[in-house]
Amino acid sequence: MRGVRAVGVGAPPDPFAEAAARLRTNRPLRKPQLQRIAAALRRAETDRAEANLRDYLARSPDDADATYLAAQLALRQDRRYAAGPLLAHCLELAPDFSQARYEYAKLLLGLHRFESAAGEIGRLLASDAGNPLFLRLKAALLEAIGEEAQSLVIREQLVEQNPESAECWLGLGDTLRAASHQPKSIAAYRRAIACRPAFGLAWWSLANMKTFRFDEADISDMRRLLEDGTLAQEDRVNLFFALGKAHEDEGAFPQSFECYAKANAARRLRVDYDWADIDSELKVQKALYTREFLVSRRGAGCQANDPVFILGRPRSGSTLVEQILSSHSAIEGTAELPYIADIVWQMLDGRCKARGIDYPQILAELPPAELGALGEEYMERARIHRKLGRPFFIDKAPANYHHTGLILMILPNARIIDARRNPAACCFSMFKHNYNDTNLRLNELGRVYRNYVELMAHFDCVAPKRIHRVIYEEMVADPEAEIRRLLDYLGLPFEEKCLRFHETERAVRTPSSEQVRRPISSEAVVHWRHFEPWLRPLLDSLGPVLDEYPRVPEELH
Repeated sequence: MRGVRAVGVGAPPDPFAEAAARLRTNRPLRKPQLQRIAAALRRAETDRAEANLRDYLARSPDDADATYLAAQLALRQDRRYAAGPLLAHCLELAPDFSQARYEYAKLLLGLHRFESAAGEIGRLLASDAGNPLFLRLKAALLEAIGEEAQSLVIREQLVEQNPESAECWLGLGDTLRAASHQPKSIAAYRRAIACRPAFGLAWWSLANMKTFRFDEADISDMRRLLEDGTLAQEDRVNLFFALGKAHEDEGAFPQSFECYAKANAARRLRVDYDWADIDSELKVQKALYTREFLVSRRGAGCQANDPVFILGRPRSGSTLVEQILSSHSAIEGTAELPYIADIVWQMLDGRCKARGIDYPQILAELPPAELGALGEEYMERARIHRKLGRPFFIDKAPANYHHTGLILMILPNARIIDARRNPAACCFSMFKHNYNDTNLRLNELGRVYRNYVELMAHFDCVAPKRIHRVIYEEMVADPEAEIRRLLDYLGLPFEEKCLRFHETERAVRTPSSEQVRRPISSEAVVHWRHFEPWLRPLLDSLGPVLDEYPRVPEELH
């Protein structure tokens, strides 16, 4: 097998696990009562741990170890916003508590509080400059804020220090790929596989490059790995996705679909979808966001006109639109910014709980000043991603279509672009992709797509001309005409560079990163038809949304 290590016996030591173990032993728990609480947490006895912690902290509110355990309990209970102040207080009590500072830095990064995370990571590295956990965290932070060149330095340092670490080579490969260093990226993924032949994520990373092609030796290796009954489930799923792509590229479509189906079936076991809630969300949004309601909020919200939101379903051509617009001298491409979703989660955790009102209904209760404050918060948090000083910036996060109404209310002058692609092509492209915890069955993908079309048709009605729709197939057929229409919507002059978008150098961290670095192609328009014999559940669930595309069926208006 190509990936088998030539020398050495057994698995190499894991530098990250070793660093984590050192952190845990730096400050051992010495009080028996806290040891018992920690043991209860390890056994997932959260109710018992919570009661004992409450009693202990009532007597000793300034105990750093107990405060740290309270933060760990909050994280176990998925109360991230509650864990933050606890960890901050813990560090006030014990500034040298490295484990707490590391957890706090990770939490801040996960909450997208990048500037605060940078401060904590800086303190960690000042105390232990070579710690791979701290270096990896800093690399992730730099990537999140668009500092790919600085991240690359750290990723290279990590592989130099840990040449037998598959995770280090994978991280380097991801960063090289985002920076458009494709050959070096491939080599890094290959090194990850050499370090750990069954590393499914490295195989999938190669497959997910889209322009990469596996050879016969690769296919043979993947098949052999999948025959191993001891293969970890996560590696098995990733290998099935990768092998599906390999078979697709060689035109073996029945075998390809079989692999994709197996991978998705395994992923779907981890997805918890409440269809009643999802259908209810659509009805609630249509009931709340009436034309009268939106008109009544006119003048509220932050009046900035800088943001350009690109939204829709994944795999709809949104990265292509982003790359085209980022080639214009007045527009900066940033990343898939998380801040609209963050604002929603903060409302759910704060205002909604306090007032006993769910989202989005809570928006009907917010005065203009609060809507404006939410818009200002978004603008302030997006500032760290703006490097070029251009008048407009792009926030390309497809899932923001769920929050179109929120965007209209808190940023009423923002532009909104709905990127849309043939429903069958779009949904099947999602089926071929490993989304970890959001993979759906074919008929479910169709159902979600129908809801999306219905929701956006509603906003077309209640907020006419506020949303510009880009049809992928029309963009492919006549790029210049569609780009001119798009720039007219934005109030910007046409620039030839937008037609040569593939020449624009910028970091791209999406599955389409290689495709948008090539001239526009019609290759993806009808490719899904190779799999049509196995797509009946999807096609039936789409119904008239597919039959009448790109028109919206009357029943969804």
